[in-house]
Amino acid sequence: MEPRPRPLAVAVNALLCVLSLCVSAAEAENVTTYDAKNFGAKGNGVDDDTKGVLMAATDLKRFGNDWIEFGWVTNLTVVGQNGGVIDGQGAASWPFNKCPVRKDCKVLPTSVMFLNNQNTVVRDITSVNSKFFHIALLHNNNMRMSNLRIHAPENSPNTDGIHIERNTGVIISDSRIGTGDDCISIGQGNHNIYIARVHCGPGHGMSVGSLGRYVGEGDVTSIHVTDMTFQGTMNGVRIKTWENSPTKSLAARMLFENMVMKDVQTPIIIDQKYCPYYNCEHRYVSGVTLEDIKFKNIKGTSTLPVAVLLRCGVPCHGVVLQNVDLIYNGQAGTLSHCENANATYVGYQHPKPCV
Repeated sequence: MEPRPRPLAVAVNALLCVLSLCVSAAEAENVTTYDAKNFGAKGNGVDDDTKGVLMAATDLKRFGNDWIEFGWVTNLTVVGQNGGVIDGQGAASWPFNKCPVRKDCKVLPTSVMFLNNQNTVVRDITSVNSKFFHIALLHNNNMRMSNLRIHAPENSPNTDGIHIERNTGVIISDSRIGTGDDCISIGQGNHNIYIARVHCGPGHGMSVGSLGRYVGEGDVTSIHVTDMTFQGTMNGVRIKTWENSPTKSLAARMLFENMVMKDVQTPIIIDQKYCPYYNCEHRYVSGVTLEDIKFKNIKGTSTLPVAVLLRCGVPCHGVVLQNVDLIYNGQAGTLSHCENANATYVGYQHPKPCV
């Protein structure tokens, strides 16, 4: 049973006044603007809302799962104006984040959550130094996001730029994201996701996953990522699934094309033995089936010799690499490493295909 829809004024609270955001019933006609000053925002530089920059409190006791939440709204438009910034002030909280080393960690609050919305437009937003994720999308349908600026230091833990889970019809374009984790992470239960013209770095790159960790995860299908640039990231495009999955799911029909890698550790990676912890049990293969995955027109430089890593738990079906040109910026040439990949190679290939 879903939670009851909460009033719109509660969901947006002080954010509207500070960033000059417009929450509208339609962008063209019949626009309704909600002024947060009518709901208690002051903009006086003393309270939580301040003119120009919205700064989160540093006391974690004041938060639940997220800081700012837009939920249960149809035809929502959120537009930043006048250089407004959402500042999560995460540096004070990052030492309390144990998720990189403990499975049973307490999750810190996400800066901005979009939950159960229909037909949403988000643009011209800047988010810095989130405590955990910068922006999270959960259970939304038909969402367009553009001209986003997301920044956090390279050593900030779990500060994913945009995390996507259980959504249908999401478009993210023309944005710059640099964090301490994934620029964009596509979690379980997503369908019809399109990402274009995003600059990523620093961070861990762009990931599908991690998948297969929990019971009842939804399939991930119809993913199209194009015209991205990765600079100084740990990975480029990565698909990661857990071993020992409690239930089975599918990740299929994915196209990653026209990517530029600039000093990326591992530009192309499929990892079905994903586990960030030191005491992982390698008993069973991943329960996530990978099918119909294509990497096309991928070029640039890697900082490690293995530029293409395809590590499947059970044989992956329909993995295609077309026109790949990745050069190691060290002394030797680049290499490919494959396990159960059964990949098809089309056009130019550097490094050489796995034998």
